[in-house]
Amino acid sequence: MLIFEFCAENLTFIDKAIAAGAGRIELCDNLAVGGTTPSIGVIKEALKRTREQSVDLCVIIRPRGGDFVYTDLEVEAMLTDIRAAKEIGVSSFVLGALTSDRKLDQRVMQLLLAACGEAEVVFHMAFDELAYTDQLEAIDWLSIHGVDRILTRAGSIDATLEQRFEHYHRLLAAAKGKIQILPGGGVTVENRALFLEQLGVCQLHGTRIVF
Repeated sequence: MLIFEFCAENLTFIDKAIAAGAGRIELCDNLAVGGTTPSIGVIKEALKRTREQSVDLCVIIRPRGGDFVYTDLEVEAMLTDIRAAKEIGVSSFVLGALTSDRKLDQRVMQLLLAACGEAEVVFHMAFDELAYTDQLEAIDWLSIHGVDRILTRAGSIDATLEQRFEHYHRLLAAAKGKIQILPGGGVTVENRALFLEQLGVCQLHGTRIVF
């Protein structure tokens, strides 16, 4: 089944996106800094709207913008947000953590995954901060530890679309049979058909994915 995942800032455009064909919503706040955890009230209302329309909701857990290296205090805040969101019915989380030398932070990830329990987990675009060999190791580690998919733009912001497609194919090959790769970053309603054709995937992510 083909899924267009719409990245929604708070409650803005959720209904419009679903009406336009979004099959899944990623909910966040502060898109200007790449997305942070929305308030519990926003999450609750978004759950209500998506459930009414039989659309899945994923909630980002990120305490601030900037890098993905978190202090113990920030990790505790993330754990608290996960638990609070689970209490009101959230069953899918988008998160990620790196070490100061830009490796996958396995210690923090294990804490976050334990808090998520049986919920679906997506590793977000912190993945794009990893070196290629570290991405391959992360694919294996995340798949072994029950993460469902990886959201990635497959390259830097400056990379050409051709370069990104080449890297997507490498990632898709490495992840085959292990974990889903969710392409995102610069995917629009105008070019989504090109992404589908070039990559052979069944899901895409973006803020302009359906309108």
